[in-house]
Amino acid sequence: MNKLSYGLKKFLPLLYWLPQYRKADLPGDLSAGLTVGIMLIPQSMAYAMLVGLEPVHGLYAVTIPLLLYAFFGSSRHLAVGPDAIISMLTAAGIASLAITEAEVHLQYVLTLTFLVGGIRLVMGLLRLGFVVSFLSRPVINGFTSAAAIVIGLSQVKYLFNIDMPASGHIQDVLWALVANISQLHWLTLGIGLLGMFLIILGKRIHRFFPSQLLAVVAGTVAVWAFQLDDYGIAIVGAVPGGFPHLSLPSFELPLWHRLLPMAVTIALIGYAQSIAIAKSIQTRHKNYAIDANQELIALGVANIGAAFFNGFPVAGGFSRSAVNDKAGANTAMASVISAGLVLLTLAFFTNLFFYLPLAILAAVIIVAIASIFDIKQPLLLWKKDRADFAMWLATFLTTLVLGIETGIISGMLLSLGMVIYKASRPHMAQLGRVPETTVYRNIKRFNNLETYDELLMVRLDGPLYFANVDYVKSHIDKWLLKKKGKVTALIFNMESVTSLDSTGADALEDWILDWTRQGVSLYITAAKGPVRDVLMSWGLIDKIGAEHIFMDDHTAVEFISNRLNKDQLNQYRSYSTQSNIRKD
Repeated sequence: MNKLSYGLKKFLPLLYWLPQYRKADLPGDLSAGLTVGIMLIPQSMAYAMLVGLEPVHGLYAVTIPLLLYAFFGSSRHLAVGPDAIISMLTAAGIASLAITEAEVHLQYVLTLTFLVGGIRLVMGLLRLGFVVSFLSRPVINGFTSAAAIVIGLSQVKYLFNIDMPASGHIQDVLWALVANISQLHWLTLGIGLLGMFLIILGKRIHRFFPSQLLAVVAGTVAVWAFQLDDYGIAIVGAVPGGFPHLSLPSFELPLWHRLLPMAVTIALIGYAQSIAIAKSIQTRHKNYAIDANQELIALGVANIGAAFFNGFPVAGGFSRSAVNDKAGANTAMASVISAGLVLLTLAFFTNLFFYLPLAILAAVIIVAIASIFDIKQPLLLWKKDRADFAMWLATFLTTLVLGIETGIISGMLLSLGMVIYKASRPHMAQLGRVPETTVYRNIKRFNNLETYDELLMVRLDGPLYFANVDYVKSHIDKWLLKKKGKVTALIFNMESVTSLDSTGADALEDWILDWTRQGVSLYITAAKGPVRDVLMSWGLIDKIGAEHIFMDDHTAVEFISNRLNKDQLNQYRSYSTQSNIRKD
C-alpha cells in the first residue's frame, strides 16, 4: 500500500471497510440499521422541537449527516444524530439572540451548525483531539445533570399545554410554571403521561423494543380516532415530504462573532461525548481502532452537511449507539441503512405524522434525558474527593441559575483552573529509611522510618517549572525550619521530576546559594536523563558538584556518613551525571 492510498483510506475510512465488506456482515448491519432508524425518527423530531424548529428538520438532521459520518468516521458503531444536550445548547444559544421570525431562527441555527462543523473539522486537521482532555469528568457530569433538569422543564409547556417562556434559567421557568399552572390542560397531560408509560414499559419488555415509536403510533392513533385535536390537544400538523433540500447558512461575520462562543462550546461538548461513547463501545471490538482526530473530522463534516441540508448540530448518542452495537452492527453500513430508512420516511410517510401530539414528543425527550441526571456521581465525589465535588456543584448550580451557556463556560474555566492549581502544588514528601533496608519512604505514611537530625531528604513528584518553584521552595524551607538549624545536608530526590524548565533551573541555582549560606550542602539523587541534560546545559552540575550527584538515596546517605569508598564510587559516577549536552 503506497503512502497516498494509505492517506486516503485514513482520511476516508469508507475506502477501507467498503471494499472488504462481507455478505456475512449484512444481516447484523441490516438488523442494527433498521432498529436504530426506527429509534431516530421520533427522537430526531422531538429534538427538532427542542431546538425550536419544525419536526421535519430532525429528520433532515439524520440523513445527510449520518451518511457523511458513515463515510468519514473511524467508529463502526457510533450512531450520529440530534442529541438532547446538544439540542438544548443550540436552543439556549439561539434564544439569547431574541429572534421572533421562524425563517431567521432557522438561518441562525444553520449558521451555528456550520460553525460547529467548521471548528471540529479544523481541530481534526490540526490534530487537536487532545483538547477535550481539559474538560474534567465532574464538570461534564455537573453540567449534563443540570442541563437535564433544564431540558425536562423546557418540555413542561408541551406536556401541560401552557404558555411558558423559552428560558434556560431554572428560576424563570419555575416562576412561569407556578404562575401558569392553573391553565394546565389535563387531556394533554394524560396523553403525555401515556407516552412516557409506553416508552418505559417498552424498555422493560426488551432493550431493542421500539418503545418510542410505539408511543408515537399510540398517541397519533388516539388523536386521529377520537379527534382529540378538537379538544385542545396540540399536534404536529402537516410535515413536508420529500428528500432534504439544499440550504445555506449565513456568512455574515458579525453573526459569526455572536455565535462563535456557543459554537465552540457545542463543538467541544459534542466531541467529548461522542469520543467517549465511541471508545467505550470499541473496547468490546478488537477489529478496528478509534482515531480521535479522525472523529473530529467526521463529526465536523457531518455538521457541515447538516448546515447545508436544513439540519442542526449533531453528535453521537449513547442509547442509539449502544442499540446499534447490541443489535449486531458490524460496519458503518448499519448507519447507511438507518439513514436510508429515514429517507424513505421523508419520501413516503410524513403524512402519517399529522396527528402526532406534541405532548408525545415531549414525553420522548423527558424519558431520554431522565437517564442523563446522575445522582450517584456527586454522592461518590462527596465521599471520595471533595475538591472534585466542589467543581461538580459549582458547574451544576451555575448551569441551573445562570443558564446552560454560562454553566459550561464556567465549567471549562474551572477545569482549566484545577489543572493550573494542581500543577502549581505538586506532591512533595519528606523521606526516611525503612529499617534494615536501602529503601526510603514518605515519613507521613509510616511511623517507624529512620531519620537523621542533620539530614533532610525531599522527593518532588512532578516537574520543577515556573508554576511551582515558589511552592517547592517554601515547602523545603518549612521542613528546614522545623529541624531548627541542625541540617547540614539536603538530599533532593528527583526520580519523579519529569522535566526542568529554565525558571526551575534558575531557581535551583538561587536555592544552592541560599542553602550554602545556611551551611546546608545539596545532594541530587536519581535524576532522569532529560533533567540531567538541563542541569548540564545550565552549568548546575558544576555548581552542585559532580561528587554530590548519585544514582539513589542510600548511596548518597552512605557518602554523607563517610561510610562509602569514594574511589569505588567514582566508577559509577557517570551513571549519575551523564548528559547528552556536551560541556564547552
